[in-house]
Amino acid sequence: MKKRLLGGKLEVSELGLGCMGMSDFYAGRDEEEAIRTIHRALELGVTFFDTADMYGVGRNEELVGRALTGRRNEAVIATKFGNVRSEDGKFLGVNGRPEYVRSACEASLRRLGVDHIDLYYQHRVDPNTPIEETVGAMAELVREGKVRYLGLSEAAPATIRRAHAVHPITALQTEYSLWSRDVEDEILPACRELGIGFVPYSPLGRGFLTGQIRTFEDLAEDDYRRFSPRFQGENFQKNLDLVARIEDIAKEKSCKPSQLALAWLLAQGEDIAPIPGTKRRALLEENAAAAEIRLSREDLARIDEAAPKGAAHGTRYPEASMKSVNL
Repeated sequence: MKKRLLGGKLEVSELGLGCMGMSDFYAGRDEEEAIRTIHRALELGVTFFDTADMYGVGRNEELVGRALTGRRNEAVIATKFGNVRSEDGKFLGVNGRPEYVRSACEASLRRLGVDHIDLYYQHRVDPNTPIEETVGAMAELVREGKVRYLGLSEAAPATIRRAHAVHPITALQTEYSLWSRDVEDEILPACRELGIGFVPYSPLGRGFLTGQIRTFEDLAEDDYRRFSPRFQGENFQKNLDLVARIEDIAKEKSCKPSQLALAWLLAQGEDIAPIPGTKRRALLEENAAAAEIRLSREDLARIDEAAPKGAAHGTRYPEASMKSVNL
């Protein structure tokens, strides 16, 4: 697995591993298999592991910490704060106040069982706290050695600029895939202007771009994707048509649609490090193999034609959740 530099400083594997689904939101969780998946990732050269304090209400950080016990120096650990949940999982809002930043970091360090976090993101921008105050508190954690680099998630260009003026932002994590390309308009150019790396989450469209989801009933009763507009009603079938076009190109390249989608993202720039999520070794190996796929200009042009900006039907999140992105 090749390496890439985020923000010109933080070296990560070109494909990371999103760990959220190991503890939350998706059905069929198995912590032992999840830990084996993290160990297999290290064997494959995947060194970039993404979690957050809200995933499983802290349980995901604990799982990642257990999996990396004794192998801390092999991993780049990224975690996030800001989305607050109660012990029973209820969402309580977004908090970016300086005192909360510190307490959240201390709690994450304990759960992970480490003395520092490599990349610490604000998970969502707090509209009630100036970004300068939030990033100022995050910068103090860097000075104290508790955090190495800072990141933001789902922040708008103006917010990114204000944050970067307080302390260098190393990476922005935002949804980006063949069915979520709106970042190409303003957000990705702003990151490149400032020298900020880009970490696409949900690079496989929450699994839709794998081609394995064919009907709404394929989603378990406790799968949060059942509430996603892109998985509902007429949107579902229209998005299946989009996947079919990707599948046709993948067949010609002798790869899976998921691998084509990841290879396309990797081809968008050396400053991009996607974090496809999985909780099983077989899918991890499949995703990692995407790094070996080379796409010609003609391939990229065909993919752009098959999945242009705005091709997906439905918003990324339900209406209420969309209010907290790109702030």
